[in-house]
Amino acid sequence: MNFRTFDLNLLRVFEAVMLEGKLTRAAEVLAMSQPAVSNALARLRDALNDPLFIREGYGVKPSLRALQLWPSIEAALAQLRQTLEPDQSFDPRQCNETITLAMADSTATLLIPALMRKTRQEAPGLSWRVRTLFSRDPRELLASAELDLALGYFPAVEAEAISTQADQSHAADAFRSRRLYEGEYVCVMRPDHPLAGVNLDLERYCAAEHLLVSFSGRPHGFVDEALEAIGRRRRVVLTVNQFFTAGQVVLTTDLLTVLPTHFIASSGMAEKVFSTPLPLKLPSPHVDMLWHHRSEHQAVHRYVRQSFSEIAGRAAR
Repeated sequence: MNFRTFDLNLLRVFEAVMLEGKLTRAAEVLAMSQPAVSNALARLRDALNDPLFIREGYGVKPSLRALQLWPSIEAALAQLRQTLEPDQSFDPRQCNETITLAMADSTATLLIPALMRKTRQEAPGLSWRVRTLFSRDPRELLASAELDLALGYFPAVEAEAISTQADQSHAADAFRSRRLYEGEYVCVMRPDHPLAGVNLDLERYCAAEHLLVSFSGRPHGFVDEALEAIGRRRRVVLTVNQFFTAGQVVLTTDLLTVLPTHFIASSGMAEKVFSTPLPLKLPSPHVDMLWHHRSEHQAVHRYVRQSFSEIAGRAAR
C-alpha cells in the first residue's frame, strides 16, 4: 500500500463497520448510502489486500487482519477527534439536544433529582427522556441509537468484556462502560412481619414467600442463582418491574423482597420498612454507565457522563 495516495476517509468507514457490525447501520452513522459504504470497503480491501469483513447472518464480522488493525486505527481517530474538537470549545449552555436514558427506578431515585438541579443551571437547553430498564443487557438499544446511555448492573456485559480481553480474536467491542458506585442489597419486609427482629437465617429465609424485582419478568434473579449455587431454593410468588412497587407491596403483605440500600434511603422508605442483612453472600451489584462507542468523543455526551460521575460520587458517600 502506498500511504501517500491512501484515502484516509476510508478509515472512518472501517471504524463505522467495526462498531456497527452492519453496513446499513454504518451508512446511517456516516450519512452515506449503503452502496457508497460498500464501494469504500472495496477500495480499502484492495489497498490492504484483505477481505476485512466477512458476511455472517444479517451482519459482518471482522477478519483477523481487521482485528489486528483496529486498536491502532481506533486510537488514531480518537486522537484526531480530541485535537479537532477540543473540550474548551464546548459550552453546555448552548446545548439543545435530547438525551435518552434507561435505568431502574432505584437508580433514577438516587441520581435524577441531582442531575436536574445541576443541568437546569448549567445546560438549561438539554431535554431528557428516562426510560425503564427492562433488561440486564441493553446493548441492542444502544446500538440502534434508541438509547444514549444505560445505567445499571450489567453482569452479562461485564463477563463478555472480560472474555474479549482474554481472547484477542473476538470481534471489536463497540461499547464502553464506567463504574458509578458500588451497591448493597438487603432483605426488606413490613415492620410487624413475623420475621422482623428475629435472626433471619437461611432456613427461615427460604421458607418464606418472596417478591422479586425482575426487569425481564422472569421469576428468577441473582438471589435465586446464589441460592442454587449452595443447593437451596426460595418460592417467588410475585414479580414486579420496579423497586418502588416492591417496597409498597411488602408493606401490606407477608412477602419478603430485596432492595438496594441507596434506594431505601433516597425513596423515603427507611422509616416505613424493616430491613436486615441477607443470610447469603451475593455478588456486588455495582451500578455502571454503558454507552455505544459512537458517542465516546461527542462533547455533549462527555458532559452527561461526567455529570453522572460527579453526582454518583456525592450520592454514594
